[in-house]
Amino acid sequence: MTAPDLARIPGVDPNVPDAARIYDYTLGGTHHFEADRQAAEYMFSLVPSTRKWVRMLRDCLRAAAQQVARDGYHHWVDFASGLPTEDHVHAVLPGVKVLYSDINPLTIATGQQLLAHHPDTRYLECDIRAAGDFLRRPDVEAFLGGERRVAFGANGITVFLATEENRRFFRALYDWAAPGSKLLATFETKAPGLTTPRWEEFVGMFQKMGETFSLYSLPEYLELCAPWTPVAGGVRTVREFLGLPEGHITEEDREGIGIEFYAVMFEKR
Repeated sequence: MTAPDLARIPGVDPNVPDAARIYDYTLGGTHHFEADRQAAEYMFSLVPSTRKWVRMLRDCLRAAAQQVARDGYHHWVDFASGLPTEDHVHAVLPGVKVLYSDINPLTIATGQQLLAHHPDTRYLECDIRAAGDFLRRPDVEAFLGGERRVAFGANGITVFLATEENRRFFRALYDWAAPGSKLLATFETKAPGLTTPRWEEFVGMFQKMGETFSLYSLPEYLELCAPWTPVAGGVRTVREFLGLPEGHITEEDREGIGIEFYAVMFEKR
C-alpha cells in the first residue's frame, strides 16, 4: 500500500501528522506523508539518536519473535503495534498467528488494509489500559484458538503509561497467560537528574499531544513487570540483545543525559 492508497482510507488526513506514520518514516518505511516526515525530522533535530534507537527497538522485536518461534511458540500477541509494515513481526513469522493491536482508529484501519491478504494475522482495537478485557474478547479467543501459552510483545509502551497503569498492564497479561508464556518488553532510561533543553522540548511534544512520557530506572521497570520473571540472561541492553559491538552506541547517541534502552525477555513460570 502506497501513500496515495493510505489517503483513500476514510478519516486519514495527509496534512495532519500521525504517530504511527511518523514511526514508519523513522523506520525507513513508505507509509507516510509530507506532514509526517516534517514532524519526524523536527523530532530528529531535537534528539538526533531517535532514528537509531527506534530501529534497534524494531530489530529487537523481530529477533525476539524469531527466537520464540524457534522455541515452539505459535502465537504472538503484540500491543501498541503501530503499522504492520514489511519489517514487523508477521514478516519474520510465517505460519505463526500474529495479533496486532492499537488504540488509534486510523492506525487500526490502515493496519487492517495492510494485512488484508495475510490470513494468519489480525489487527484489532485495544486500549492497553484494559488489556485483560481485550484478551478475553470472543474475537481474540477465536483467533488464538483458545491458546494461552503465547508470546507477548510490549515494545516502547512503558513510557506512555503511569506507574499503576504499567503494573496493571503487565499483571493483566500475566493473569491471563498460561505458564510458559513469554513476554518481550523494552525500556528507556536516562541518568537521574540530567536533562537538556532539547530533551525537555522533545518530551513536551508528547505532552502537548496528551501523552504521558515518564522514564523509570531499570530496577523500577523490572518491579513494574512483576510477577513476570526474566529468563536466564534475559536482562540486556538493546545493543547486547542484538549482539552488536560495544562501539555501536556512542556518547552522542546518549544525548548528554545517559540514554539507554533495554530489551528484557520474561516468562511466566
